[in-house]
Amino acid sequence: MEMSQIDGRMEGWLYTIRHNRFGLQFSRKRYFVLHDNNLTSFKSVPSDQNEEPDRRASLDCCIRVTDNGRESFHRKILFIFTLYNTSNHLDQLKLGASSPEEAAKWIRSLQDASQKKFPFPDCEFVSHAEKGLVKFNVSRRSRRKNSVDWTNYSSVNVETIAPDVIAPSPWKIFGCQNGLRLFKEAKDWDSRGRHWDDHPAIMAVGVIDGTSEDIFNTLMSLGPLRSEWDFCFYKGTVVEHLDGHTDIVNIQLYSDWLPWLMNRRDVLLRRYWRREEDGTYVILCHSVYHKKCPPTKGYVRACVKSGGYVVTPVSKGKQSLVKHMVAIDWRSWNLYMRPSSERSITIRVVERLAALREMFKAKQGHGFAEFVSGEFMQTKSSLSKINTLPFKKEAKRIDLELVKVEEMEKPSSARNSLMDLNDASDEFFDVPEPNESYEFDSLIDNSPFSQGHSQLKLPSPSGIVKKLQDLANNKKGYMDLQEVGMDVNSTFIYGATLQQDPNLTMPCSWSIADPSTFLIRGDNYLNDQQKVKANGTMMQMVGADWISSDKREDDLGGRLGGLVQEFAAKGGPEFFFIVNMQVPGSAMISLALYYMLKTPLEEHPLLHSFVNGDDAYRNSRFKLIPHISKGSWIVKQSVGKKACLVGHALEVRYTRGKNYLELDIDVGSSTVARGVTNLVLGYLNNLVIEMAFLIQANTAEELPELLLGTCRLNYLDVSKSLKER
Repeated sequence: MEMSQIDGRMEGWLYTIRHNRFGLQFSRKRYFVLHDNNLTSFKSVPSDQNEEPDRRASLDCCIRVTDNGRESFHRKILFIFTLYNTSNHLDQLKLGASSPEEAAKWIRSLQDASQKKFPFPDCEFVSHAEKGLVKFNVSRRSRRKNSVDWTNYSSVNVETIAPDVIAPSPWKIFGCQNGLRLFKEAKDWDSRGRHWDDHPAIMAVGVIDGTSEDIFNTLMSLGPLRSEWDFCFYKGTVVEHLDGHTDIVNIQLYSDWLPWLMNRRDVLLRRYWRREEDGTYVILCHSVYHKKCPPTKGYVRACVKSGGYVVTPVSKGKQSLVKHMVAIDWRSWNLYMRPSSERSITIRVVERLAALREMFKAKQGHGFAEFVSGEFMQTKSSLSKINTLPFKKEAKRIDLELVKVEEMEKPSSARNSLMDLNDASDEFFDVPEPNESYEFDSLIDNSPFSQGHSQLKLPSPSGIVKKLQDLANNKKGYMDLQEVGMDVNSTFIYGATLQQDPNLTMPCSWSIADPSTFLIRGDNYLNDQQKVKANGTMMQMVGADWISSDKREDDLGGRLGGLVQEFAAKGGPEFFFIVNMQVPGSAMISLALYYMLKTPLEEHPLLHSFVNGDDAYRNSRFKLIPHISKGSWIVKQSVGKKACLVGHALEVRYTRGKNYLELDIDVGSSTVARGVTNLVLGYLNNLVIEMAFLIQANTAEELPELLLGTCRLNYLDVSKSLKER
């Protein structure tokens, strides 16, 4: 689909995604033009710039853009994004682009247009069902001073491609084969002579002659043409589509390349993807259990502890650096299958990258866009219904080539449209690590590989029953056993519900992270774009909360009996800065970090401006630098090590008290952030998380930057969060 961007003018074909009066989705192809802050739409390409559009609107700071990810509409894969008005979330426009690159460019352009300051921000989007169009109605509206400037997590302002955290590489090279460098995850015991564990994480790295977008589409496809490069792949099915960035897929593997007498294998994966600002695509996956897809007769279900791809554009986008990582337990119980044999199989898996490279080399100049196939996203339940039709002898997974644009105008059949109305629940839970509190094999009856595994402790029956009752009440549909048995404690001292451990050894505790781990803007950043190690913090971390509740817990700093109010009652000069991260789920989890400033606020001009500024200013300045210092590759890759402006990624509520400012951050306000958080929660009690907070310096007077504070969270456990009544 053609798209152009000249002199601040963005134009191209998009699809408007609508619901008719029966609630069925349909789409219309329209030509959109964005110039300055004016967005117009046409039914055809305008003949000149003076042609009158069908619809028009002006964008201001009250219009937000969010990335909804990858969806299937009328047998075509579209990448969806939504514009909406913060004063009325029902007032929105849903659009689709035919590629992730187009969607990313439109999102960035729309975000930039909404942030510009124009004299008459008085137009808003209004959704109508009339004639299947989205109208742009003009209505006077005053500029809202304290407005949220929300962009999606994947397109947040990332300053540089380089990470903002100094950390040693977790990988150690052990060989080179088929033009690929092969790495294994480095362990502390490597220096003591033990070079491999039982199920090592292995990564292959190579350069492919293709754009990151084409490689991403190829890796995501489960179509028949996957067999041109993936010698492990037999067939795949999308079991459940969770959202635009996450789905559950079942992949059956060929047995030809496996050792003799080894049974066929399959995997059931939760697959998550996102696109970074620099054009990098990240695809992550790990094993889950789903009641709609139990183990298949004749197959042994392998357990992927972590795996995926990172595709980074190089050579001005003409080539891509691709990393393919896998850590997998093949569930082998035969005595002849030694760990070295399992390692050899895993190494063979990552060598698929060489086949992918050769395929791209062979496809150069032969219309590669027509080669990439998409898959129609049907669940296994819907496929089983198709199998009952008299003219179908067996259910087959539907793999489709990309269809022509004109087919989007055709009305969908009643069956396909009704499928879009299905609100399937997330009936899965993460496969645990071997040292977690329950055994995955116990969930699968008569598994041949269950022999030889030690029996671990299961949650108490009363705890499981209570949890299932909660799930039934919430209609959530899936079970996360790690959340079973939350403690109930009615005694609260806000700011002290999570214990401190200066020795950095105690589980479910907090401590202060080393500031020199993080990179910040130096004195000459505006000239040389160089960052330097932080050498200290402005504020001191004095407490933390780890709370679960049935609702959002806002304004913890204003609650009586808490740490902040105790200091307020004494009338001292101390000022508190509270970061309250709210994670949605079967229970709302709040992680609140308390920082105290002992010197007067007026002595710190940038912080003073932030505390007393409006929400738009705060959203454009508050920055977080994340770092997973201990944890699996999949979690480290999902979180990353790049600074981000939190207010440009998530919705933030600011509460200004007498002696404090609290930031209540809704992690569930972004589809991409929810995907990252759900992944992190599955591994939480095996992670050490470090974070740094700062206010971004944009002028020479504000440089160099200074960290507000840091924290280190040691092996948090959701079951040990305190229950708020």
